[in-house]
This record gives sequence, structure tokens and C-alpha cells, in this order.
Amino acid sequence: QVQLVESGGGLVQAGGSLRLSCAASGRTFSGFTMGWFRLAPGKEREFVARISWSSGSAYYADSVKGRFTISRDNAKNTVNLQMNSLQPEDTAVYYCAARVDWKAEYNYWGQGTQVTVSS
Repeated sequence: QVQLVESGGGLVQAGGSLRLSCAASGRTFSGFTMGWFRLAPGKEREFVARISWSSGSAYYADSVKGRFTISRDNAKNTVNLQMNSLQPEDTAVYYCAARVDWKAEYNYWGQGTQVTVSS
């Protein structure tokens, strides 16, 4: 059974940094794409970044490009999201998700971790 568990959220001042981690278990994730999404109050869920577990190729939303970096650690089976230059508009619950590379839909989701950026 696939499990995704996020950690690393918290409260940070504008301009600060946080590092989120997603611990993935339950299967081999080769052939999977791992993604980070966020949900802010009153807004729709927003794609943040994704990475291919096999190749390591990454893709970012324009809103976070140049500030956030997604990476994976094969030895620890984790996917990380380094967030720098955080702004109040980055405040949201951040979710880790996984899908098979060739599918569009993410089938597996974590429980989310809260990120709050104060001005």
C-alpha cells in the first residue's frame, strides 16, 4: 500500500526558507512521477512542481520557478521541496502526490503539511 507522508511545514517570515519532505513507501517508485501541490484558503488546488523518479527531470509552476527546487533521494525514498524567498502568497497546505509516469492523474496523495508565511 502506497503511503506518502509530508513533513517540514511551519511558520516563516517573508523572505525565509523551508524544506518540505515527502517520505514514500509501499512500492518501488521507479516509473513514477512525484509532484507537489498546494491548497490555499478560498483557492483551487495549484500545481507547484514535479519530478520523474527515474530520470530526475523536473518541472515547475511559473509562480515558484527560480525560488523552489524539487529533488529526490533514492536512498531514503524521499522527495524534497526546497522553498526559498517565501512570500505570503505561498501560504497553503502543501501536498505530495504520485502517479505513474504515463498517466495524467495523480493516484496517491499525502495528508498535507501547512506552510504559513508572515509578512
